[in-house]
Amino acid sequence: MTILVTRPSPGGEALVSRLRTLGRVAFHFPLIEFAPGNQLAMLPNLLSSLNQQDLVFVLSQHAVNYADRALRQAAVRWPGNLNYYAIGRTTGLLFHRVSSLPVLYPQDGETSEMLLNLPALRRLEGKKALILRGNGGRELLAETLTERGVDVTYCECYQRSPIHYDASEQSAKWQRAGIDTLVVTSGEMLQQLYQLVPDYYRNSWLLRCNLVVVSERLATLARQLGWSAIRVADNADNDALIRALQLPD
Repeated sequence: MTILVTRPSPGGEALVSRLRTLGRVAFHFPLIEFAPGNQLAMLPNLLSSLNQQDLVFVLSQHAVNYADRALRQAAVRWPGNLNYYAIGRTTGLLFHRVSSLPVLYPQDGETSEMLLNLPALRRLEGKKALILRGNGGRELLAETLTERGVDVTYCECYQRSPIHYDASEQSAKWQRAGIDTLVVTSGEMLQQLYQLVPDYYRNSWLLRCNLVVVSERLATLARQLGWSAIRVADNADNDALIRALQLPD
């Protein structure tokens, strides 16, 4: 098994390091990079505009890191009178570490659907919510909260942008390296990888690789694109990805 990890830094580098420690051949190839978001400077005011027991949703570790850095630079603390929710365990634990505040998150996955199933989010009429995220992304969370009577505001805490590569040259290198297993952690990156690889390498190599993804939604997209050997990790953190690769911890 020769593994290509597309997860961005630093998580992707950490996963490759652990895989190599376990004796596996693994390469890190990030498909996207990050920069501060256009609305980051507004975050202190957006938080102060919320009322007691209103809602804050943190949708990724990157959102936590960029938001916390911005608040520290502004000498502002995370308000203690709000209800905080994270997309999953890894993001939730990171948020708790930087804020020392309680945070709720789904125990069985890292998707908007699972987050919305939390009992605390069923009766929300009259609340306000602030969603901390990157540029773009799914609208399901905001749309469902709005249907439940919530006044929703976004804060773009970071921006994702694709990293550009020489497609033919890179595809040839991957095939020569014997890469047969791909780890992809978002739909955006899955489509980017598919489009990056030229038709010849896509059909002769890419779609024949084993693919590890982090949700059933991603697995469905992968099948639509043409993959057949797909394994779904039980979570989006590196521990779960190693389990999905059938490796001992």
